[in-house]
Amino acid sequence: MSNPLLNLPLLPAFDQLQPSQVAPAIAELIDNCRDQLEKGLENPDWDNTLAPLEEAQDRLNRAFSPVSHLNSVLSGPWREPYEAALAEVTAYWTELGQNRDLYGVYRQLAESPEFADWPQARRQAVKLGLRDFELSGVGLEGDARERFAANSRRLAELSSQFANNVLDATNAWTYHTEDAAELSGLPQTALAAAGAAAQSRNLPGWVITLEGPSFLAVMTHADNRALRERVHRAFVSRASETGPDGGKFDNSSVMEEILKLRAEQAKLLGMESYAELSVASKMAPDTDRVLEFLNDLAERAKPAAEREFAELKAFATDNLGLQELKPWDIPWAAEKLKQERYAISQEELRPYFPYEKVLAGLFAVVEKLFGVTAEADDSVATWHEDARFFWLTRNGERIAGFYLDAFAREKKRGGAWMDTVSTRRQTESGLQLPIAYLVCNFSPPISAAGAPAAGGEPSLLTHNEVTTLFHEFGHGLHHMLTKVDVADVSGINGVAWDAVELPSQFLENWCWQPEAIAMMSGHYKTGEPLPAELLDKMLAAKNFQSAMFTVRQLEFALFDFLLHSRNTGASAEEIQQLLNDVRKRVAVVPSAAENRFQHGFAHIFAGGYAAGYYSYKWAEVLSADAFSLFEEKGIFDRATGEKFLHSILEKGGSREAEDLFTEFRGRAPKIDALLRHSGIEQLALNTDPG
Repeated sequence: MSNPLLNLPLLPAFDQLQPSQVAPAIAELIDNCRDQLEKGLENPDWDNTLAPLEEAQDRLNRAFSPVSHLNSVLSGPWREPYEAALAEVTAYWTELGQNRDLYGVYRQLAESPEFADWPQARRQAVKLGLRDFELSGVGLEGDARERFAANSRRLAELSSQFANNVLDATNAWTYHTEDAAELSGLPQTALAAAGAAAQSRNLPGWVITLEGPSFLAVMTHADNRALRERVHRAFVSRASETGPDGGKFDNSSVMEEILKLRAEQAKLLGMESYAELSVASKMAPDTDRVLEFLNDLAERAKPAAEREFAELKAFATDNLGLQELKPWDIPWAAEKLKQERYAISQEELRPYFPYEKVLAGLFAVVEKLFGVTAEADDSVATWHEDARFFWLTRNGERIAGFYLDAFAREKKRGGAWMDTVSTRRQTESGLQLPIAYLVCNFSPPISAAGAPAAGGEPSLLTHNEVTTLFHEFGHGLHHMLTKVDVADVSGINGVAWDAVELPSQFLENWCWQPEAIAMMSGHYKTGEPLPAELLDKMLAAKNFQSAMFTVRQLEFALFDFLLHSRNTGASAEEIQQLLNDVRKRVAVVPSAAENRFQHGFAHIFAGGYAAGYYSYKWAEVLSADAFSLFEEKGIFDRATGEKFLHSILEKGGSREAEDLFTEFRGRAPKIDALLRHSGIEQLALNTDPG
């Protein structure tokens, strides 16, 4: 039987994939890449060397992509083959990054007289390639060269181990009860989900888990303070040495080794810290500029955050009988205050945001802005019954596609993300279309059998989840709407990491526009539009505790950047101390003694955000400023939408991010719109990013 990972149709054959197919396919494809490189070096130029190598590596990427994806959304039998393949793929890319013959080809091309006349995408691919060779240790000699390669391989293993520990710790803890009184305050949707979770485990009553929808429902709505405390302590201590599963999935030593190796990688390249190494490929000019940006924003946001928290404490004392606001009280008390002040809650909005209606509204917004249509294709094989496939079309022609896996389930990685299936590129047989994965963890539909109390309900989203869906689709559009045909700078490839959040955060803005909200909302039973009174309250509450949210994000960003600014690694105790110090400077809310946020901080220890979490705030300046042009011209102004499409989405990584932004906005980015949108515009900053 042929191996579907070697046949490589545009869309993976998920109905045929087996874990046993991974190792032989990856080994063969890596061998093909090495053979192609050797052949290409015989007569080096773009057509003989780089183009055929891109073809071979694209086949490797498209085979590894579904393996990596299945490990994230199903785990189980895919973990072991994924980790073995990851080791081989990492070894190949590390070897390639240190190949001096190939580096010499890039230099030769860049220095050739005709280089200036090349297409922009090719020139940028060569320019970024040279940078990446240098950051991959191509100039190292002897032991240093071997050490850098070994560190790269080990870092890939450790990142996977970190993510596994977080997932296993999340799945390991549950709380079972048959006493309905314990769950007082939980909305019907959360009770139905807890009932379904119990039934799936052959238990009576209800089961609370640490999956996002369950955890958030308890922390926001459970009147039972002891239950909130129990769930909070379990969640914040995941994958650490403390808490109910303390030591079982502990990431302490994993973090220590990751930081040690990252610091060593930077030192081998002659840099002061991993933060310096990280920023070398970003939009920010240097590490000082990043810290200046974060500290400046923190200094001005913290006074507003302190006022917001003081209001919350006073409300909790006067109205809720809480003399001391504990960490597990804060979301619950904040929800009570929000209802008191605005008479609105996320749960009250849920019935008006059924998932299918929101999805149709998202597609309608994107069609009005960019002239593309999403069409479901249920004939495409997927990995789970929840996952669906859609084509993106323009004028009836397919230009891209995406898989959408929207609902939380056991053994699926938490959070939300976009990843690539295939990249737009020109091949000998024609244009390869870009295909994406879009993954979220919303509350799933509840069948009548699974939840007798609810009688069967569709998936109903909070407005926060609506913005998450728009955010991930913004990433997807950046990948899918590219017009670039060179893989290294097509879609999100080659885009500076601190600018990659621009399209995602940009698209979130339509979740707050009444004209757009009307397109994505309607009562799930009656179809009745979101009442004007509820809409007004939702918009009025938009910036509720926005300064508290801002300093929370700055806490994460500063901790990450300062941690990676050390010129050595850090022990688990030093990591905790640094986080404590950052919290003293910028945080306004208390933390539980066993809070080990860092042990689950997958963005920086298992994702691409090491010394880069600041990117969310940096790009938020860009996205708010970009949207301000729509505020001037009209939120569905087609000319402005086309301008964003042509200047940002279609260009991918083919030009510098700042140049593309300036092309769209007609000037460098300004902070003003972000401050206005977040309700803290009076806290004018002295400087603007990049």
